[in-house]
Amino acid sequence: MADTKDKKEILGVILARGGSKSFHKKSIAACAGKPLMYYTIEAAKHAKSITRLIISTDDEEMAEVARSYGVEVPFMRPVELAQDDTPDLAVFEYVLAELQKREQYVPDAVVHLRPTTPLKKAADINRGVELLLAHPDAQSVRSICEPLHTPFKMYTLDENSGFLQPLLPKVFPEVFKKYPEAYNMPRQLLPSVWRHSGYVDVVRSEVITELHSMSGSKILPLPFEKWRDIDIDSLYEIGLAENVIEKLKAEGKETWE
Repeated sequence: MADTKDKKEILGVILARGGSKSFHKKSIAACAGKPLMYYTIEAAKHAKSITRLIISTDDEEMAEVARSYGVEVPFMRPVELAQDDTPDLAVFEYVLAELQKREQYVPDAVVHLRPTTPLKKAADINRGVELLLAHPDAQSVRSICEPLHTPFKMYTLDENSGFLQPLLPKVFPEVFKKYPEAYNMPRQLLPSVWRHSGYVDVVRSEVITELHSMSGSKILPLPFEKWRDIDIDSLYEIGLAENVIEKLKAEGKETWE
C-alpha cells in the first residue's frame, strides 16, 4: 500500500461474514490453494491508492486469516449486522462510526472490496479511486460490465392474465417505437446497457454517513475486463475462478496484475 503523505485517505474495507446461504464460510473457502479472500487482499495491498486496509467480520476464523495476510481487524462486527438480510449500508455506517469514535479517523473515500470477486485487478482499484478524486461532483464510482443477456429480451409475468409482458417499453419507448418487438431483434440493434458488478466500488465517506447511501445519485462508471467478472456464490464458481487463476499462473501472472 501507498505512503500516505500528501495523499487522500482511502480506506479499503473487506466485508466477510461467517454465515453464508450458499456454502459455509465462503470468504475463506479454498480457491486454487489459497483462502478466497487472499486474492482480494493482495489486489488491495498492491493498489497504491489504498492507504488503509481493514476487514469487517463477525467471525474469528476469518479475522485470523485476514490478519495472517496483513489486514487490520480494528474491531469485530456485531452479530446483528451479519445476517442474511443485512444491507451493506448498515455495515459501512457502523464501520465509519466506530472508526471515528475510537480513533477520530475519517477517510476521504471508501473502497468496497468484496472477497467473493477474486479476479479484481490492483490497477482497476487505482483507476476507480483516481476517477472519483478527479471529479469533485461525483459521489461514487461503480464497476460495470456488459450483461450476459440484454434486458430488452426480459419479461415480467402478469399475474392476472398469466402472459409475459416485455420489461422495458416504458423505459425505452423510442426503441419500441422503432422496433415494436424489440425483444425479437438482434441485440446488436439494441441500445447498450450496463450491469453493476461487485468487482470494485468507491464511494465518498460523506455519502455513506450523511446521505445514508452506498452510491449517491452521481455515479461514474468503471468498465473492466469482462472475464474478471466472476462472483463466487457456489462451488461451481470456485471452479471457474480456479481455472482462470491457474491459466494466469501458467502465463507467469497473478490475478491482481
